Amino acid sequence: MLDAMPEGHTIHRAARLQGRALAGRRVAVASPQGRFAEGAAVLDGRRLERIDAVGKHLLYRFEGAPALHVHLGLFGRFLLHEGEAPPTASPQTRLALAADAEGEGQARRPAVTLRCSGPTACELLPEPEEAALRARLGPDPLDPTAGPEGFAAALARRRAGIGQALLDQRAVAGVGNVYRAEALFLTGLHPDQPAPTLRDDDVEALWATLRELLRAGERQGRIVTIAAADRTRPPSRLRRDEALYVYRREGLPCRRCGTVVRAWPLGGRRIFACPGCQPPRPTG
Repeated sequence: MLDAMPEGHTIHRAARLQGRALAGRRVAVASPQGRFAEGAAVLDGRRLERIDAVGKHLLYRFEGAPALHVHLGLFGRFLLHEGEAPPTASPQTRLALAADAEGEGQARRPAVTLRCSGPTACELLPEPEEAALRARLGPDPLDPTAGPEGFAAALARRRAGIGQALLDQRAVAGVGNVYRAEALFLTGLHPDQPAPTLRDDDVEALWATLRELLRAGERQGRIVTIAAADRTRPPSRLRRDEALYVYRREGLPCRRCGTVVRAWPLGGRRIFACPGCQPPRPTG
C-alpha cells in the first residue's frame, strides 16, 4: 500500500531497534555479496558505539573508525535476528553484522545478526564526507534539536509548490510521498501553492504536523496518520484501508468533507489531495 522507499520514521526506528540490539558490543562485520568487503574488513571486530539516523540515512559509529553510511533507497531491506539466525545470507546481502551472546541472567544479551540487502549506499564515510552529506540535508523533524526556522528558510529559497518542496531532502529530511500528502491535508495546504508564499503560521503548523506524524510512525512501525491526528482511534484497531486520509484514495470521498479526492503527478510522484479541504489560495 505504501511507497517502496522507506520514509524517515522507518530509518529512525531501525536506528533505535538496531542500537538496542547491538550498541556497546564487538561486532563481526562481513559483506557476503562482496561489494563492501574492504569496508567490512576495516570495521570487523570493533565495538559499535551507537547508530544515528539523519533523514533517510543511517550512520553506524564504530570505535576508532569512520562512520558506516547506509541509505536503503528503493530496494534496500534489513533483517534483524535475535538468537539463532538463518545459517547463510542471501546472495544479495551486502552487509552483515553479528554479535555473540553475552552476559548472564537478566543482563544476558542474546546473539544478534543484522543483514542488509540492496541498499543504494553502503560505505565508509570519513568526517569531511559526512559533513558534506549533512550540509546537503534539510532539518529532520525527528531531530529534537531541529525547529521550524531552518525549514522556513529552506522553503523561502524554493520556487516550486510546497508539494514538490516536501520531497526535496534539502528542504526537509526524511519526508516521503505518504507523509507529504497526509501532512498537507491535515494543514489544509494545496500541494501546488508556491512554497515561498506560505505564511509563518502555515510553516509552523506544517512542521509540527510532520514531527507529530513521523514520531507516531516511529513508535508504531507503520504510517497511521488518522490515529496520529485523532487520538480516539488507536492504530492497532485500524485496517490498512482506514489508516490514511488521502494517500492513494483517488476517486474516493474525503473522510472529512466528502469531496472526491484527486491525484496528479508532482515532483516525479503522484500527489493526493482533497479539493474541498485544501483549496488553492490567492498568491498575488
